[in-house]
Amino acid sequence: MSRAEHPSRRTVLAAAVGAVVVSGAGPAAADSATGAEPADPDRGQAPTPTVEYHAWTTYDDWCRGTAHGTRAVPGTRPGLAIATALGAVAYPDPHTGRTSNWEYATWTSPVHTLSVPATEAVASWNAHTPAGTWLQVELRGTYSDGTDTPWYVMGRWAAGDQDIRRTSVDDQKDGRSAVWTDTFAIDDPTTGLRLASYRLRLTLYRKPGTGLTPTVWRLGAMGSDVPDRFTVPASTPGLAQELVVPRYSQEIHTGQYPEYDNGGEAWCSPTSSQMIIEYWGGRLTPEQLAWVDPSYADPQVDNAARFTYDYQYQGCGNWPFNAAYAATYPDLQGVVTRLRSLTDLEALIAAGIPAITSQSFLSGELTGAGYGTAGHLMTVIGFTAAGDVIANDPNSPGDPAVRRVYRRREFENIWLRTKRYNASGKLSSGTGGVCYLYFPARPSPGQRRALESVGVR
Repeated sequence: MSRAEHPSRRTVLAAAVGAVVVSGAGPAAADSATGAEPADPDRGQAPTPTVEYHAWTTYDDWCRGTAHGTRAVPGTRPGLAIATALGAVAYPDPHTGRTSNWEYATWTSPVHTLSVPATEAVASWNAHTPAGTWLQVELRGTYSDGTDTPWYVMGRWAAGDQDIRRTSVDDQKDGRSAVWTDTFAIDDPTTGLRLASYRLRLTLYRKPGTGLTPTVWRLGAMGSDVPDRFTVPASTPGLAQELVVPRYSQEIHTGQYPEYDNGGEAWCSPTSSQMIIEYWGGRLTPEQLAWVDPSYADPQVDNAARFTYDYQYQGCGNWPFNAAYAATYPDLQGVVTRLRSLTDLEALIAAGIPAITSQSFLSGELTGAGYGTAGHLMTVIGFTAAGDVIANDPNSPGDPAVRRVYRRREFENIWLRTKRYNASGKLSSGTGGVCYLYFPARPSPGQRRALESVGVR
C-alpha cells in the first residue's frame, strides 16, 4: 500500500511522508514484561515543549546580515537578491550527472542566540527562483560548550526541476551532531550538549552572463528541545469552528508518476499542502498543469508532488521543501515549526489559519483512521463543539471521504509525543508537534496576533 519509513533518512524524527502501514493489530505501547506504559515524567504536568522560531523577513533584517554580492530589495515584500556575482563555480548535480557553471553571491545572517538551547533545528525559506536560478541554505551553530558546528547544508532548492534537482544532502556530521534530511540534531541529548546559537547562510546562483536572480523573502529556523515523552498533558477544549478547506485524497493518485516517491500512496505531504494553498486562493493555470495526464483527477496534486520532491530523500515529505513550494504561489508564506498543544491550533483556526500536522501511530491509536503509519501529514481545519479535531486526512479512498473527526485526546497525543512503539514493538520516535503553517504575505491584524501567539512573526 505504501513504502515504510527509510531509517537512514530521518532517524531522529518520524518521517513526514505519507508512509501508511496496512491496518493490523500492532503491539500496544506497553512494557513487554509488566504490560504497563513506560514511566513518563511529563504525565499530568503543564505542556513543556520548548520551541523557538526565528526568521529574517524585513528590509532592515536583510541589511543587518553580511552581504557578499547580494543586496536588500525594498518594497511591500522585502527580499534579498543578487547584486553583483562574486564569481562562478561548477556544480556537479548528483541527480542528473551534469556539471554546470553558476555565478553566485552570498548572505550570512547575524548570529541568533536561541532563547531555548536546542537539540534539533529545522530551517525553512520562501523564495522566487526563476528558470536559470537556484539557492542553497546552510546552518552553522555554536554548541553550549562554545565550540562550533561545521557549515551544514539544509537544502539545495529551486522551484522548478530543469536547472538542478532540489535535494537534501546526506552524510553531514561532526561526531556530535548530524543533519538527517531536513533536520539538524544533537547526537546524544543526554550529554547535555545543546545548540546555543546559529547563523544561516544563503548562496544565490544564476546562469553566468545573465541578469537573473533568485529573490528570498523569508529565511528562518525552528530550534527546539522537546522533552522525551510517550504521553502529553490533555488540553482543555476552547473552540468550536470549522474552516472550509478543499478536500483532496492522495489515494486516487496511486500509481501516478511513480518517479515521485512511488505515486500517490506516499503523497500525504504535497496533498495536504495543496489543500491549504487552494484554501488561500492559490491556483495553477492549464498551461502549468499541461504536463499532467489529462485523465487524472486533481492534477494540481500531481504538480505538488513533483515540485516538492527531494531527489536525495527520494520522497515528497521534506518539510522545508513543502513550505517553500507553498510560497511559490503569489502572496503566500510558509514556515515549519512546532506547536505546544491543541490550544495553539485553536488560536490559529480562530484566525482562519488551518495547519498541517505530522504524526505517527498504530492502527488502534487513532479511532476512525483505519490505518497505522510510520509518518503521515494531515490538515487540521477545525474543532467540534466537544473539542474533537476536524481534519482533512488525505489517506482516504476519495475526495468526499477526506473530512474526518478524530478524538481530541488521541490526536493530541500522537502528534505531540516524541516516543512511541511501532508496529514491530520497537521503540520509535514521534514528531513532537511538528507542523507546516501557510498564511498570507500580508496577514490581517487578527492573523498576525494568532501567528505571534505561536511564535511566528
